[in-house]
Amino acid sequence: MELTRLSAWEMKKLLEKGEVSSEELVKAHLDKIEAMDKDLNAFITVNGEAAIQIARNVDRKIKNSQETGLLAGIPIGIKDNIMTKDLRTTCGSKMLEDFVPPFDATVIRRILNEDGIVIGKTNMDEFAMGGSTETSYFGITRNPRNLEVVPGGSSGGSAAAVASGEAALALGSDTGGSVRQPASYCGVVGIKPTYGMVSRYGVVPMSNSLDQVGTFGRDVSDAYLLLKAIAGFDPLDATSSKRSGIEFSLEDEDFLKGLKVALPIEYRDLKFSNFEGIQRLYDDAVKVFENAGAKIDYVSLPYLKYALETYYIISTSEVSTNLSRFDGIRYGHRTDDYETLDELYTRSRTEGFGEEAKRRIMMGTYALSAGYQEEHYKKALKVRTLIKQDYEKTYEKYDVILSLASPILPFKLNSLVNSPVEMYMSDLFTVPINLAGLVSMCVPMGDVDGLPVGMQITGKRFGEETVIKAGLGYERAVK
Repeated sequence: MELTRLSAWEMKKLLEKGEVSSEELVKAHLDKIEAMDKDLNAFITVNGEAAIQIARNVDRKIKNSQETGLLAGIPIGIKDNIMTKDLRTTCGSKMLEDFVPPFDATVIRRILNEDGIVIGKTNMDEFAMGGSTETSYFGITRNPRNLEVVPGGSSGGSAAAVASGEAALALGSDTGGSVRQPASYCGVVGIKPTYGMVSRYGVVPMSNSLDQVGTFGRDVSDAYLLLKAIAGFDPLDATSSKRSGIEFSLEDEDFLKGLKVALPIEYRDLKFSNFEGIQRLYDDAVKVFENAGAKIDYVSLPYLKYALETYYIISTSEVSTNLSRFDGIRYGHRTDDYETLDELYTRSRTEGFGEEAKRRIMMGTYALSAGYQEEHYKKALKVRTLIKQDYEKTYEKYDVILSLASPILPFKLNSLVNSPVEMYMSDLFTVPINLAGLVSMCVPMGDVDGLPVGMQITGKRFGEETVIKAGLGYERAVK
C-alpha cells in the first residue's frame, strides 16, 4: 500500500484503526518530497524534523486514547504567503527571502489545534501575482502530470504537491482563481470559500477585498475536510463573518436530483486553443447533472463581459497599496548600495521585486493617481457592484452556476510568462467570483491531450453546503 496515494479520509480511517501511524505517514510524504521535488519544485521550505516530532505527539495521543482533532496525523502543505511561526515565509519573493514570522496565521493555529501537520511551505508566484508559478524567485514549479507544462498559479506549488503525493492536503490563496485554476491544471479539487468564511489574519495580502484562503484535496471530501477545520469567525480579522463555519453530512446519495443549475450564456460562444476538446468534456459534465435529475437552464449575466478589466483595475490598485510597506526600512530586502533615503527606497524595491510585481504595482499606482482615480478605480468599483447584482439575481432562481475553471489547457513552461495579457485571459471564468465574494469549487472532469481539465461549480455567498454537495454528487456520478 502506497500511503502517499491515499486520500486524506482514507489516511484518517487507517490512523483511527491503528493500522498506520502518523509518523509513518509523515515520513512517507517526506520521502516522496525527497524523491520528486528536485524535478517538481513544489516546496520552498520543508518542515521535516518539526513535522516528525508533531507526528510522534499525535501518535502518543492516539496510543493513550486521548481525543484527537479533525486533521490528526495528516501532512499538509501551506502556501508560502501564510504566516508560520519560526518557519520561513517568503511569498515567493527575494523581498522576503529570509523572513521568519514571529506568529502563526489563524488558519495555521486551527490546523495545529486539529492535530494537522505542516509538512512544508509550497512554491507560488511572487506575492501571488501570476497564473503559472513561474514568477517565483525560487524557481518554476512543474506540473506532476506533465513536467513540460505549468501547474497553474499562483497556488501552483500547493496543487502540484497534492497531485504528486507530496502532501495529502494543502492550503492556497485565491484572489482571482489562484486555487481553482491550478486545481484544474493539476487534476485535483480546489475550493475557494465565500469571502469572510475563512480568516485572512496572518495571510500576506495581495488584494484585501478579493483574497480568500482556499483548500486543495484529491477529492471533494478531502478539500471539504480541510475547509471544515479552518472555517469560522475570527475576531482578529475585520472581514471575518459570524455566519462562517460549516458542518453538514455528506451521506445523502441524491445531491444532484432537483438541483437548479444555471449556465451563463455569455460563455457559450467563446473560443480558445484546444477549446473544442475542453468544451466536449464540459458538455458531458453538464449531461451528468441533467441525467442525475438536475434542472439546467441558460441565463444571462450581462456584466460578466466587464469582469476581467474590473478585476485587474481593483486588484492592482490594492497591490500597489499593499506592497508599499516593503520599503527596505522595516523588514524585507534592503539594498547595500545607497546614499540617500530615496535611493534606499528605490533600490531596495528594484532589487527585491520581480518583473510581474513591478508591472502590477505600476498599473495600480496609475489607476489610483489623482488624474485617473475617478475614470478607472472608482468606475471599476461601480461595475463590481453591477456584477454582484447579476449573480444575486441569478441565485434567486438557481442553486449553482456551472462553467469551466479555465478556458485553456496547462500551457508549456516559459510560453506565456512574457505575454501577460494572454495569461490574464486564462482568469476569465474565475475572477467574477472573487469580485462578488462567492463560493466556488473546481472538480476534475477528465483529460484533453493527456492534460487535466476542471469544471467550476459556483454558489451564492455562504452557499458552501450546496456547492460541496453538488461537487460530491458529480464526483460520485462519474465514478
